[in-house]
Amino acid sequence: MSGFEEFKGKQGLTRLFNALGYSRDGIAAAWKNEAAFREEVILAAVAIPLAFYLGKTGVERALLVGSIVFILIVEILNSAVEAVVDKASPEKHDLAKRAKDMGSAAVLFSLINAALIWACVLWPMGRV
Repeated sequence: MSGFEEFKGKQGLTRLFNALGYSRDGIAAAWKNEAAFREEVILAAVAIPLAFYLGKTGVERALLVGSIVFILIVEILNSAVEAVVDKASPEKHDLAKRAKDMGSAAVLFSLINAALIWACVLWPMGRV
């Protein structure tokens, strides 16, 4: 038994509270075990308030904040892939390397995406 069977079939607020608990546990695990996630949270702590200050419209603020939140989402998914690959087999394998490299590439693309969004929103307005 994995420990989750007791929550199968739960509905309504019980299911929501259980899901929130799992999400909290996931964020805590990422913070505890992933240096890159901690660094990106620090980036978000600086960038998100800056986005609200620099963004002139709701759409600009949403783009700036969303691009930063997207980095955190991709980092957590990458960390999950890495954890599953490591659990599946501690041995080196081409497929394991491919999965980890692809997760890393996704994080890179999310960072490039954020940089491009920030440049497109702020540069034409003379705010950078």
